[in-house]
Formats: sequence, C-alpha cells, structure tokens
Amino acid sequence: MRNFFKAIVFSALLIAGGSVSAQTLKFGHIDFQQLLASMPERDAAKAAFDKVQADLESKLQAMQKEYQEKGKEYVALAQAKDANEALVKAKQDEVQSIQERIQTFQQTAQESLQKEEAKLYQPVIEKARKAITDVAREQGMIYVFEANGVLYHSEQSTDLTPLVKSKLGITK
Repeated sequence: MRNFFKAIVFSALLIAGGSVSAQTLKFGHIDFQQLLASMPERDAAKAAFDKVQADLESKLQAMQKEYQEKGKEYVALAQAKDANEALVKAKQDEVQSIQERIQTFQQTAQESLQKEEAKLYQPVIEKARKAITDVAREQGMIYVFEANGVLYHSEQSTDLTPLVKSKLGITK
C-alpha cells in the first residue's frame, strides 16, 4: 500500500513537472534563404560559380560556331555539281561528330555545374547551419523552423534571423 501511494505521488509530480516544462518550450523560426543571401561568402561562391558557368558557355558557343561553319561547308559541298561522294560523306560525318560532341559536352557541363555549385555553396550552408544551431542552443530553443515552409507561427515563436546574422557578423 505504501509503495502504491509513493507511485501515485511520483506520477503526479511527473505529470505536474511535464506541464510546467511544456509551458517553457521555446520555438524559433528563421528565413534561411534570406540569411544565405545576406552572407558575404555566398556572394563569393556565386561569383566563382558564375565564372565557371561563363567559361562553359563560352566553350559551348565556340563548338556551336564550329558546327554552323562545318554545316555550311557540308551544304555547299553537297550542292556542288561536281561533288565527290566520298568527300560529301566525310563532311557529313564530321558535322555529325561535332553535333554529338556538343550533346556530350552539354550533358557533362550540366553535371559539372551541379557538382561545382554543391562544392562552392556547401561551406556557406554549413556555416549558416552551425550559426543557427549555436544561436538556438544559446536561446534554449527546442525547434527552429524554416519560416518559408511554415504557414503560421505565433508571436511566441522567436525570429532567430537577426540573432544569427549578428553571430555571423552580418550587418545588412
């Protein structure tokens, strides 16, 4: 009987303690995209990515120019009255080869751009996430939500964006 009474008292204390701690739960939210956009490291990553992209586009344009020139040569050769069939076939194969190289280059360039983007932006994202984690811990948050993915947040939810920007030394 005595143990039963202790169990009931212990359970009541747990329930009461649980309701008290539930009242002190802290939630926060942050606009992650806005945070990333305000980071100077993101600007440097974007500039490096834009340079890689421009280099690839330049190479693609050169290949397309070559394709157009060889295509004109092929058409002129094929329309010539005294055209040698072997030369026409060779020129046609050359044009097709260039077209295939362009298609392969486009696929490879796209994959390369995706990898380069991930490589350049990953350190920026990791830095932002670490700052968010640090601020959330300092503020005693149990959850931090992405503000753009949440349809509603109450006034009790703390906007951590200014605190994280401050931690990162961002003034804008």
